[in-house]
Amino acid sequence: MPEQIISTVPQDNLVRLTHVIYALHALSVVMGFIGSAFIITAFLTGWPSIIAVIINYIKRGDVYGTYLDSHFGWQIRTFWYALLWMTIAAILFMTVIGIVLAYLITVGAGIWILYRIIRGWIALNGGRPMPI
Repeated sequence: MPEQIISTVPQDNLVRLTHVIYALHALSVVMGFIGSAFIITAFLTGWPSIIAVIINYIKRGDVYGTYLDSHFGWQIRTFWYALLWMTIAAILFMTVIGIVLAYLITVGAGIWILYRIIRGWIALNGGRPMPI
């Protein structure tokens, strides 16, 4: 898949802000590791990720036309897809028969979230966009 062509160089403060957003998401993951919650529940309900997604939506217009726009989309999609997987797991958990599958989805989604944060942050450090 070819990477998108970016014509505008982002301002340094927006690059720093994108690092802060990845750090907030990563902090939620760490809270999931050290707390009693799963990674996915800490990611979706922890204040760092909620603040990060709010910042994504507020500042998205400022990064439009730069490679940071792809990172903002990547971060926003990570949050909403994680919520979708958590909703599916919660529904399965309520059926009682699906408890094991709900657990597997929850753990798998946590690993997926960790992967997306690491992959995105590495690409940001290299000044590369994320796939759409």
